[in-house]
Amino acid sequence: MKNTARESQNEGRIVIVSSEGHRWFGHPEGVHFDKINDKSSFSTMYAYGQSKLANILHANELAKRFKEEGVEITANSLHPGVIATNVLHNHSWILNGLFTKVAKYFLQSIPQGAATTCYVALHPQVKGVSGEYFSDSNLSKPIALAKDEELAKKLWDFSLSLTDPK
Repeated sequence: MKNTARESQNEGRIVIVSSEGHRWFGHPEGVHFDKINDKSSFSTMYAYGQSKLANILHANELAKRFKEEGVEITANSLHPGVIATNVLHNHSWILNGLFTKVAKYFLQSIPQGAATTCYVALHPQVKGVSGEYFSDSNLSKPIALAKDEELAKKLWDFSLSLTDPK
């Protein structure tokens, strides 16, 4: 991507889907690095919130690194909205049927849910905007931990340690 952006002189855009769930379901200190694979303390909701915070932190760290390197690539994160999908299709037909009938009144359609992703990826108004969080096709403010540069760097280094083939 870096080579393509340099050679084409066109801005590259990285869009990372997160969620407003980073506000409600995460740990107060952000990421539990020492318990990342601890089955005894696993909670689906905390894991979800932590992963969504990590998505925002990752986008921000990418944005910082691209800026430092002078590469014309932006990295942003976003909340797509609460979307009516068939997420419960493997559960009881009664629960799924009830959810489907009620959901259409308060959840976004799939095209509505894709709007913010498309906006951040393609809209001219977002040209040059990097390291930001969007919701409803607008800039939004994530929790303070999501803007913590030290936490973003720690997560980056931790991720590298987990993926290093050495």
